[in-house]
Amino acid sequence: MASIDDMSNLDKTGVEHREYGDAKERQNELDRTDTLATAPGTTLESFADLDEKKILRKMDLRLIPMLALLYLLSFLDRGNIGNAKIEGLQEDLKMSADEYNWCLTAFFFTYATFEVPSNLLLKRLRPSRWLPLIMVAWGLVMTLMGIVKGYHGLLVTRLFLGVTEAGLFPGCAYYLTMWYSRHEIQLRQAMFFSAASVAGAFSGLLAFAIAKMDGIGDLEGWRWIFILEGLATIIIAAASFFLLYDFPETATFLTPKEREFVVFRLKYQGRLRGKELGCAPVAQAEDFHWRYVLAAFKDWQIWVNIFVYWGVVCPLYGISFFLPTIIKNLGYSSSTAQLMTVPIYITAAILSVLFGYVSDRVGKRSPFIIAFLLMMIVGFSMCISSTNPRVVYGGVFVVACAIYPAFPGVITWLANNLAGSYKRSSGIALQIGIGNLGGAMASNFYRQKDSPRYILGHGLELAFIGAGLIAALILVIGYNTINKKRDKVIERGGETQFTAAELSAKGDRAVTFRYMI
Repeated sequence: MASIDDMSNLDKTGVEHREYGDAKERQNELDRTDTLATAPGTTLESFADLDEKKILRKMDLRLIPMLALLYLLSFLDRGNIGNAKIEGLQEDLKMSADEYNWCLTAFFFTYATFEVPSNLLLKRLRPSRWLPLIMVAWGLVMTLMGIVKGYHGLLVTRLFLGVTEAGLFPGCAYYLTMWYSRHEIQLRQAMFFSAASVAGAFSGLLAFAIAKMDGIGDLEGWRWIFILEGLATIIIAAASFFLLYDFPETATFLTPKEREFVVFRLKYQGRLRGKELGCAPVAQAEDFHWRYVLAAFKDWQIWVNIFVYWGVVCPLYGISFFLPTIIKNLGYSSSTAQLMTVPIYITAAILSVLFGYVSDRVGKRSPFIIAFLLMMIVGFSMCISSTNPRVVYGGVFVVACAIYPAFPGVITWLANNLAGSYKRSSGIALQIGIGNLGGAMASNFYRQKDSPRYILGHGLELAFIGAGLIAALILVIGYNTINKKRDKVIERGGETQFTAAELSAKGDRAVTFRYMI
């Protein structure tokens, strides 16, 4: 429960944001906090008088609800085309099945292209400015999607939607790593990402209600889905300009010492074990250099992790785009199909948060990811092997309940194992950007001519899940091998060959860094 002090601080949100409104003052506060947090002799014991749980609770109250709302809108706006389809979009625009699939696919090309640049801009331009700006842009695009007249209009708006939405999810995932340390972040990523599953449920309910507006203003019901959801995004974006915080160093809801504590934990995370083995702790690099961006593109673990990501994201997009259609093709009406998606998404959201908490408590990522990949295999096997609508619905239910807890785990696992602020920023964006090309592939898995069984679509999903499973095992073996080698180097005093600055510049390749399994 939030304390009275917490809630009173929440009421002063507008004041807090104005306190560091001046750019020079904000930079001075950033420098001051960083200097104190990394001063010689500063250790965890220096902050023994602080209540860590209370600090985390204050951060949770101010960061997670707003981020979850932003992502709910993003996922709602991205996936509502599936709801619009069963309300008549394809027929009204006189599109073929292949043209509809191209509209789904086009989104991901621009979405993947603009993610790395957007994440680099996030820290330079401040989250409280950049994220609301791109939200207004995609809200406008979404609204305009409601007045398109044909295939080419829809295709162009989907391309621009990819450009404008590209920065939100990787930006929020990276933003959370600037506040939370790696042993507590999956719960927060799960709380934030569970908005996607809530969006799935809410999308069905909202589409069911908005479709009743069919004929108002001489517009079809599916057009109102795009228009109203786009306008809601613009309104929330305007509010988020005042409600988002930038960095821990300038967070006025924390005391100066609490800010120093949060920054200290972040700068030395992943290296505390090196300290336990007898070497001096090394702060992670925060300055921007292009070599950190290049290092992300050359890092083997990012490229292997992308296959794990595909093993989760292909089923994710397959479900979000085609779940209403799959259920409708089992013999249910459009309205019933919309409503039958709701319990699937609500259950998935609960499991996502639950297993995020358990994963943080255990301090492991891979066992949960591997277990959920196996669970997806079971679900899709049920779908592909039966013609019974109840079995297929049950299989989809199992798949969704595995996807949504697995997804934040994959994002968190890579973020945990990238050191250096800008390398992490680039690595997360690269993972999500290239990884979301899986959405481009998945949007073509479920062809209309394959209904109602969709054997090809389910089979391709199983293939990607299998590839993700193999990639996850490669990562586990690789991380374990590297950690053991570094332990031996530390035992021989090998870390003394490097200065603190050199170890910091090496990031996760330093002998003092340990990969999370």
